[in-house]
Amino acid sequence: MSRSERKTVRDLRRGNRAMLLRELYFAGETNRHALSAATGLSAGSVSTLTADLLAENMIVESGQVDSDGGRPRVLLRVNPDYGYVVGVDVGETHVRVELFDLAMTVRASAYYALHTARHDPELVARHLLMGVDSVVADAAVPYDKVLGIGVGVPGIVEGGPDALVHATTFGWDSVPFGALLRRGTSLPLFVDNGAKTMGQAELWFGSARDAGDAVVVFIGSGVGCTLVTDGSIYRGAGRAAGEFGHLKIVAGGRPCRCGGQGCLEAYVGAESIIDRAGITADAADQEPTLARLIREGSPVVEESADLLGIGLSNVIHLLNPERVVIGGWAGLMLGGAQLARVQASAAANTMSSFPPVPIVLGRLGADAVAMGAATLVVEELLRGTPASIPATA
Repeated sequence: MSRSERKTVRDLRRGNRAMLLRELYFAGETNRHALSAATGLSAGSVSTLTADLLAENMIVESGQVDSDGGRPRVLLRVNPDYGYVVGVDVGETHVRVELFDLAMTVRASAYYALHTARHDPELVARHLLMGVDSVVADAAVPYDKVLGIGVGVPGIVEGGPDALVHATTFGWDSVPFGALLRRGTSLPLFVDNGAKTMGQAELWFGSARDAGDAVVVFIGSGVGCTLVTDGSIYRGAGRAAGEFGHLKIVAGGRPCRCGGQGCLEAYVGAESIIDRAGITADAADQEPTLARLIREGSPVVEESADLLGIGLSNVIHLLNPERVVIGGWAGLMLGGAQLARVQASAAANTMSSFPPVPIVLGRLGADAVAMGAATLVVEELLRGTPASIPATA
């Protein structure tokens, strides 16, 4: 057999292993017979691959289930303690670091407050790296069992080893954030936009699960979204797809933090809602201030819900998704009080010939950015080649 033929067989086996592992991960718990039916692999192939994975302790037996007239079937699942992943949410007011096992159970967390005017990249990187050391120590897991670090940040993140970040709200212009982090860690590193990491969490475990085509909207101080097509995140030619907050909804309207005018974010982001209500609030006070405006029934909140619905109708017309999910701390607050109004506004501004699109709230809470960031590492593991994960964004 030639070298190229051997490589082809090896690649085929690796691909089958990855397909089986992915099916097992998302099934949660299943048996070999079901794995064969779900993947199309023969019973013999499934038996061989699962034997390898059991020997590596990547999967474990978790019980038995009765079969139709035969011997009970052994249940399998991914071993939650095979390895651990770090997820980081870099927000406008904080750096949140969380350590997860492979069942995405939080094992430890660390939180560092950021002052509004102090988004110095070096300072943020120091907080992040201290947080990684802290959560690994607090969880008492071996450092060599940590498979990597995923980071969600505001703005546009360029691919490549430096993970250049363009975040207007932070004053970051081509900041090589990945390079800064690699000075302090040798762990595999993945950096992405925070709205997209939240979207991936909702796609894998939350309200967008099983949706082939979806839009997951993130509303915090600003506004972004994740576009899901054929079950995968669409990133665009420059990895900048999903800047939902900068759709123009008012010609020559309110100035936006991006430098433009009339952007959706200038009306629907938490910072803008508070400003339109005539209140001055530091970023650290945005959450309680927005909660008070919602509780008091401020007309600005109702108008924001109407404008969000209009923005969503634009995306619905453009992408025809099967589901829209609203998340982010401010999105969950606004949607929790005004979801019916958002839905009505979207429906009123969408062509009647369009199929109805459910608009729902995210299920994973305001901390989904860190969980989604951690899944960037898990995604590499599920490809079946964890040893080759590059320390790149």
